[in-house]
Amino acid sequence: MLIAIVGTRFSGKSTVENYFVSEKGFKCIQILQNDESFDRGISNHPIPTETVAHSGLINSSIPGGESIIPSFSSRNIPLVKQTQEALQFRSAQELLKYVTINWRLNFVTTDLRTRQSIELFIKRPFFMLLSLDGPLHQRFLRSKSLSISLFVQEDDTIVFGNTSVTDENLSSLRSLSDMVNVHIVNSFPEISLLYTHIDKLDLLNPENLRPGWDAYFMTLASLASHRSNCMKRRVGAVLVRENRVLATGYNGTPRGLANCNDGGCPHCNGDTSSFDIPYECVCLHAEENALLEAGRERIGKGAVLYCNTCPCLRCTVKIIQTGVKAVVYNLGYKVDDASASLFQQAGVELRKFNPNQIFYLPGAY
Repeated sequence: MLIAIVGTRFSGKSTVENYFVSEKGFKCIQILQNDESFDRGISNHPIPTETVAHSGLINSSIPGGESIIPSFSSRNIPLVKQTQEALQFRSAQELLKYVTINWRLNFVTTDLRTRQSIELFIKRPFFMLLSLDGPLHQRFLRSKSLSISLFVQEDDTIVFGNTSVTDENLSSLRSLSDMVNVHIVNSFPEISLLYTHIDKLDLLNPENLRPGWDAYFMTLASLASHRSNCMKRRVGAVLVRENRVLATGYNGTPRGLANCNDGGCPHCNGDTSSFDIPYECVCLHAEENALLEAGRERIGKGAVLYCNTCPCLRCTVKIIQTGVKAVVYNLGYKVDDASASLFQQAGVELRKFNPNQIFYLPGAY
């Protein structure tokens, strides 16, 4: 795993980097000539006088406890320099080559800061982008700066980019927001409390990079719910068998009728008063649409229904009748106990999805 840390000034980036090194055994990675940094050409880590050769194998030592790692030139892996604290590379491209070969090891860096450099890594299944922020006044106090005006000005440049130029400010934090996996607000008065918070996030869980089946299908169900135009609630469902999607569904009026949000369902739109004859809801539920789409023959044996909301009684009886053997849901509904009772009688497994296992999808923090 490679975790890259970005964030606002004095939000705790180095502190979190140290957490992964000291508490979790990660290896720190640095880019010697970080000309993609916010300061546009000023190296984050100056190149030492003991410059590393570009090719060949070197096994000598450098004074000060530093050593040279072999270049792996047969694999086109560039030479890097290793100190007691960090592995050092000349560019993001060289870093990418190294961590790709050694992806089973754990690395952390604060030297990937622009959209261009992070786009090299975001496609890889071992990469996580972690963003830090904190209350402005609290970060100013941490900086021990004499001028809050200067602090705010510099902080704005980091967050929004240089507003005096017309480029896309690809070195601004805002330009990275859609690629962030996890966002942490560091408002903790003590480092130990920050560390405890990170522990609870369980970032090293492999399912954070590659979701388990429940997280995967529940994410699809949640996505399906966004197609709903029901005026009461959005619900999505995914029907699977042997971890293969059979059908998806979301709630709304039947085909050919006006959409719910266009007044197609008087019940959901609240068009009737208490003195009128009550309207039955004409919306098909997400579970119903998924079951109708699949059909009983395709559902077969051992099918599982994922739904972001616990099925109502109306859907429960249909789920039982079509032979579904397990239902996984996320949000509760007003008839959870009644539905659970029917599922139990019919031998259908009902389990609630643990939101702590939700996949850290980029941009979904």
